[in-house]
Amino acid sequence: MTDIIQKINSIDWHQITEAMHRNGYAHIPGFLPEKECEILKSGYHQPIYRKTVVMARHRFGLGEYKYFNYPLPELIQTIRTYIYPHLVPIANSWFKALQIDRIFPERHEEFLKQCHHNGQHKATALILKYGKGGFNTLHQDLYGDLYFPIQVVLMLDEPEKDFAGGEFILTQQIPRAQSKAVVLQPKKGDALIFTTNFKPEKGLRGYYRVNVKHGVSEVKEGSRCTLGIIFHDAIS
Repeated sequence: MTDIIQKINSIDWHQITEAMHRNGYAHIPGFLPEKECEILKSGYHQPIYRKTVVMARHRFGLGEYKYFNYPLPELIQTIRTYIYPHLVPIANSWFKALQIDRIFPERHEEFLKQCHHNGQHKATALILKYGKGGFNTLHQDLYGDLYFPIQVVLMLDEPEKDFAGGEFILTQQIPRAQSKAVVLQPKKGDALIFTTNFKPEKGLRGYYRVNVKHGVSEVKEGSRCTLGIIFHDAIS
């Protein structure tokens, strides 16, 4: 896992932090090599998952996703462990700006202990797969009262080659105003870091909360796979 750790350490986290404060999301091109993308996809039918969700049954969209079981594959565990400390200062500054009484620990292991103390023991890393016509409705990945406000998605297929459509959508609900939509189309191996459920915005009287949801537009052709990395654990 030396290569992925070096990749994480080489990222300009100051630039990522500025993008997160400004937009609520940040794009990291070429985060995963193609070989790792293919390895992650090839494990889709292996018995390494704790739960499979068929989206249509719950009116979540059209497609399927699977939650990994503990212990996580080494690559996913490494990404989760080594990216988290770079995001903690952003999360803590957001909570401070919005006067939310919580400080996140510097190490992911310590945060997971807090999750487990709160009854949240289930792994939340997941792989999502959409075929033609597939989509994901706007949502937030919270899974319990204790949550980390930032998450990561990794694109495992190439747009306009493996699939068409299937854009990543963020909506920002500004108080007393219409929602703003952001449409992104990362390439294979790219990472998107984005807010789990809100971002602070500075107004004339201090900071206010902008609620954010994310989803996936309809896949017009082909197949689209992504890996989601969420830093808190789930109750179920």
